[in-house]
Amino acid sequence: MDRGTVGSANRGRLQVDVRTEGGSEIVTPVGELDHHTADLLREPLESALDQGRTRLVVDCSRLDFCDSTGLNVLLGARLKAEAVGGGVHLAGMQPVVARVFEITGAEAVFTVHASLEEALRS
Repeated sequence: MDRGTVGSANRGRLQVDVRTEGGSEIVTPVGELDHHTADLLREPLESALDQGRTRLVVDCSRLDFCDSTGLNVLLGARLKAEAVGGGVHLAGMQPVVARVFEITGAEAVFTVHASLEEALRS
């Protein structure tokens, strides 16, 4: 499912693809996750949780940038997933995105996997 983009000024900056594989909802943001595009990621994460899919895997391998707003979207999804017995797994983070998680200490509260394949195996 293609979630599209936000506004003409940001067209093409973030696309989010969603698919279900086994017991995991795989959400793949592609591009830049920031305060202009955060709702494009928030919506499918919340929708998955609303539909009872509590194991969310965010494939970060094609995420080029993440600011504090994007980080907050992921933290919010994590809290909601854990409240219903699930969790958010992050997979394949690029170094520039991983650095944001390292600097803020957020890497300590997520289950982080080197690749999507590893996340799906665990």
